[in-house]
Amino acid sequence: MTNKQAAIQIIRTLRKAGFEAMLAGGCVRDMLLGKKPKDYDVVTSAKPAEVCRLFRRTIKVGAKFGVIIVLMDGQQVEVATFRAETGYTDGRRPDKVSFTCAKEDSLRRDFTINGMFYDPLKEEVIDYVGGQEDLKNKIICTIGRAEERFSEDYLRMLRAVRFAAQLDFKVEKNTLNAVERYSERITKISGERVAMELESLFAAAGRKKGVNLLIETGLAKQIFPIFKDESIAEYAVEIFDYLPNEITFELAVAAFFAACQTADAMKNLGILKLSRNQLKHIKFLLEKRDFLLSDLSLAQLKLIISEPYFEDLYSLQKAIQRVKGKSISILSAFRRRAKALAGKELRPKPLLNGHELIRLGAKPGPQVGLVSKELYIEQLSERITAKGGAISWVKNWLKKHES
Repeated sequence: MTNKQAAIQIIRTLRKAGFEAMLAGGCVRDMLLGKKPKDYDVVTSAKPAEVCRLFRRTIKVGAKFGVIIVLMDGQQVEVATFRAETGYTDGRRPDKVSFTCAKEDSLRRDFTINGMFYDPLKEEVIDYVGGQEDLKNKIICTIGRAEERFSEDYLRMLRAVRFAAQLDFKVEKNTLNAVERYSERITKISGERVAMELESLFAAAGRKKGVNLLIETGLAKQIFPIFKDESIAEYAVEIFDYLPNEITFELAVAAFFAACQTADAMKNLGILKLSRNQLKHIKFLLEKRDFLLSDLSLAQLKLIISEPYFEDLYSLQKAIQRVKGKSISILSAFRRRAKALAGKELRPKPLLNGHELIRLGAKPGPQVGLVSKELYIEQLSERITAKGGAISWVKNWLKKHES
């Protein structure tokens, strides 16, 4: 059973029990656009307790908000009771939730294109908010007054920009003006939620449009103060012209901050609460800018192309060259050198370990580390290829450094 089939079966069961039930939200939008939804959400007049009674396996993830996960044949389907929400003191969550009818539930949603329902049994769209017309005209527009929708959840401002990038739609004038007026309030939203929206935005085919909107609306400089510098903002928009179609989130972030000093970029990124691995990835890309343009030794070449983030670094450097209007011939030459190493072990096991170096006379501590590092460079450079040669090299090194 697919997620869609599970959702339709749930709708059938709810209808049979006398409740209203339909598909809702993003899955309806995607179906009308001819896209395959990632998952299918159900809305119903049944209360959470009634949903739990009808289905054997459920998870009460948000029962007080009317949300139940129904488990069916290996699928998880979100089933939500029609609800109205009032009072958003923190600009994120409603102070009060009351169960209501389908129309009221539609009116409390964010954008018209996300406010439609679909009856899969009658194959009928239920549209109280003009979502079909906005889909046709490729417009992102809030349901009702933009100021009210954004004050309910400030993250919706970032979602407007993200949807524009993902769908290649235009943000309606009043909606866009409201984002600009309220942009400073995006800082009330947790960094984790902001990061999730940015990740989706940067993954979109229209990511440059999204980046441009981030800058134009003022969201970028509110989230990352360094973007108050217009030159940094302009560079961020331009570099997205030259990135590959498929990119990692970390490469996108590094490109976004490509005009910044590494330390400044990492300080600004602190707000997002990214993982240690993500930060390590981004920092590597920023610190190694222009490294591929150097006259690298064989050892340096092997070390850099064996890095897990090498391809992202290459793509970033290529984009930087393009933005600066410089030739990429030096990168093409670098790529040819890298391809010539195909089949070779780029990071072989060291010929001698630390214990062996100590037995040869290296002093435990910093000296062992230094000898080990320099010996490994000789090994990568293919000037030493066997253990015997390594032993002789270490003995000579120690003689030279007796003092």
